[in-house]
Order: sequence, then structure tokens, then C-alpha cells
Amino acid sequence: MNVGGRVAAPPDTPARFRLALCNEVLRELEFPAQCAYAAALGYDGLEVAPFTLAEEPHRLPAARRAALRRAAADAGIAIIGLHWLLVTPPGLTLNGPDATARARTLDVMRGLVGLCADLGGSVMVHGSPAQRSVAAGDDPAAAWARARDALAAVAAEAGRASITYCLEPLAPRETNFVNTLEEAVALVRAVGHPALRTMLDTSAASQAEREPVPALIERWVPAGMIGHVQLNDVNHRGPGQGATSFAPILAALRRARYAGVVSVEPFDYVPDGRGSAARAIGYIRGIEDSLSR
Repeated sequence: MNVGGRVAAPPDTPARFRLALCNEVLRELEFPAQCAYAAALGYDGLEVAPFTLAEEPHRLPAARRAALRRAAADAGIAIIGLHWLLVTPPGLTLNGPDATARARTLDVMRGLVGLCADLGGSVMVHGSPAQRSVAAGDDPAAAWARARDALAAVAAEAGRASITYCLEPLAPRETNFVNTLEEAVALVRAVGHPALRTMLDTSAASQAEREPVPALIERWVPAGMIGHVQLNDVNHRGPGQGATSFAPILAALRRARYAGVVSVEPFDYVPDGRGSAARAIGYIRGIEDSLSR
């Protein structure tokens, strides 16, 4: 609704979104220090990249999982889920032609569902561009079918763990497989499992989509397709450090009654990880406060 020329949230929409920080931004810190620093800035949660935890994060022992969850709880911050899932161990592929590599990858994906659940998370973001790109000479239709089958298997696992598993559209400069929300939705609908959805990364969408990001939000959030949102500038820096205007994006999320977590995920840390994280939350909360007036 429009109040005095300003966009106001619908009455059942919270004034502020739950805001998380992707933990690799603070990867130079030990995990308890990441939790403490993010909490001190005012973040509600951390979105964890498994490669920051171990070479084989899907095999983390129970004691280590409990220690990670306790560190977050002690800092007063949640672990909201996982992203950047298939960086490690090496040799993984969602949809490549090698059946042995795909089986190993599915084992890792299922293990990461268990890790996410043990850490208290409820969302997983499947980006991992290098591990899903269709190689030269491979049949794109066959790769699509292999991805569908793998996602169907992991969606069933995620559903049993009450986790939303999100296939992330990424820009063509990163991968040649699933670049737009429409392509992701087609794959999600082909699987047809309620635990599988897609998500919105504002940098990737700004590069790959024909529609502006607010229009994408108003199209796909009410359709129930968007399970998660990541905020980053088209230049790969944090929100407020480039040309992307985030006020219309946050306003559209509120109009669409998006109820999930919003995560900050820069890739280029200016002036550094800690400074980027601090600047982003101040910028985003400032926009939210202005939208509420």
C-alpha cells in the first residue's frame, strides 16, 4: 500500500526481515568468532558454506556438529542453513555423465541435509556452478534429466528433515545450466516435491533476467516458488556498494509478503569481510526503517 507517497508493509508483514550473513565473508575468523561478530552487528543468523568447516563437511562427527550449534547459540545467533554446497570434496557433479561421480555427489548432498538439520538450519541453497555446468559434447537434455533425478532424491531427504532445498539460478558467466528463475521453476515443477523450491540472488538476477528484480519478486513469491533470498550488488559487493537499488527490492518483498530469511552474500569484500558485513546491515536496516515510516 502507499501511505503519504511511501510504500508501507501489509499489516501482517514484519517491519524487518530476519537477516543472515553468509559466513565465508568472515572466514578468516574461527567459527565462534564469526557468530559473535555477526551477532554484535545485529544479524539474526549465519548462512554457512560447508567448505569453511571441513574438507568433507558431510562427514563431520557429531561432537563437531554439536560444538558448532552451541557456538551459535552461545552468541545468540541462529544457523539458518547452508549454501555453496558442492565446493568440496573435489570431483562432484549434479548432472554430469559419469554415474559414479553422480552417485558420490548425491551421497554428499544427502549428508549435507543431515548436517543442516543437526546445525538447526532449515534452508539449503544449491548454487555450486562448476559442479552443474554441462560439459562440451554432453547432451543438455540428458543433463537436465540427470539433474531432475538427483534433485528429486535430495528433495525427499530434505522433506524428511523439514528443510527447504533451493535450486539457485546463476548468471551465464558462472554456469550454462539454470540461469533464470523461469528455468529453475521448470525444474522444480518437474520434480514436484514440496521441499524443493528455487530462490532469488539479486546479483545473479540482475545479470541474467529480462525483468527487474522487483517484478520477479512480485511474480514468483506469491506463486510459492521462492524459498530464500540473497542480497548482493550486481558488482558482487555488498548491498549499498554499487549500482543496484535495494529499496524497491525490499519494498517488493514486503508487498509480496515474503516470510523467509534474507541473507547478505557479497563476493568482493570492501574494505574487508568485517567492514563489508557491517556496512551491509546498516544499509539494509536503514532502508527498512524508511519503508516503515
